[in-house]
Amino acid sequence: MRLITYFVLMSTALLFLFSSCDRAEYSSSENLATKADSVSYSLGFFYGNGLSTEGVDDIEMKNFIAGMLQGLERQDPALDEMQMQQVLQQFQQELQASQAERRELDAAANIEEAQRFLEENAERDDVMVTESGLQYRVIEEGTGASPTAESEVEVHYRGTLIDGEEFDSSYERNQTATFPLNRVIPGWTEGLQLMSEGATFEFFIPSELGYGNNPPPGSPIQPGSLLIFEVELINVITE
Repeated sequence: MRLITYFVLMSTALLFLFSSCDRAEYSSSENLATKADSVSYSLGFFYGNGLSTEGVDDIEMKNFIAGMLQGLERQDPALDEMQMQQVLQQFQQELQASQAERRELDAAANIEEAQRFLEENAERDDVMVTESGLQYRVIEEGTGASPTAESEVEVHYRGTLIDGEEFDSSYERNQTATFPLNRVIPGWTEGLQLMSEGATFEFFIPSELGYGNNPPPGSPIQPGSLLIFEVELINVITE
C-alpha cells in the first residue's frame, strides 16, 4: 500500500505548516520569504511530484484542499475511514493496472526501435554479434587476464541510450566501479568475459540482456530500452 502510506506520511508532515496558511486561497505561485515558506514549498513540491510520479495527475484541487483542511481542523470527514481506505485501495489497483499497460506499450515501442538500431548496427564491419544477440565493438584490445562469470572486476564505464543520453558514468564520478559479474545484467556478465585486462569495448545490449521491462526506479532508462555501454576492464580481482 505504498500510495496510501505516502498520503498518510505526507499529510502528517504538512499539518503544522498548513495551519499558519490562509486557508481561503491557494495557487501555484510560491512565496519563499521565510524558512517556513521554503519548508512548506519543498514538502508541497515533493508531495505533488511524488503523486505525479505515481501517475496521479488528475487531482481535483477543490476536494483535495477540502479534505486537507477538514483533516487539519479535525472535522468529521464526508467519508468514514473505512470508505476512504476502500476508495484509495481501488484507486491504487486501477493506477497499477494503468501503469502496467503503459509500461507494456512503452516497452513494445522501445523494443521495436532497438531492433531497427541493432539490425543496422550489425551491418557495421567493426561490430560483432554473439548468439544471445549481444553486440560489441572492440575499441582497444587488452593483454591481461579475462574474467569468468563469477569473477569480481574493476571497471570504468559510461552508459547511454539510443538517443545519446548518458544515464550513468563512473568517469563522471571519477571513481572506478567494482562488482562480481554474476550480480549484474546478463549483457555485462557475457560481454566482460570477452575482454582482457586493459581492453575497452563498446556493448550494445538489447533489453532482454539488460533490464527488460523493469528498469531501476528513478532512472531515465525506459522499459524495453537498448543500453549502450563503453567499458574499460581495469582489473580482474578474482578469476
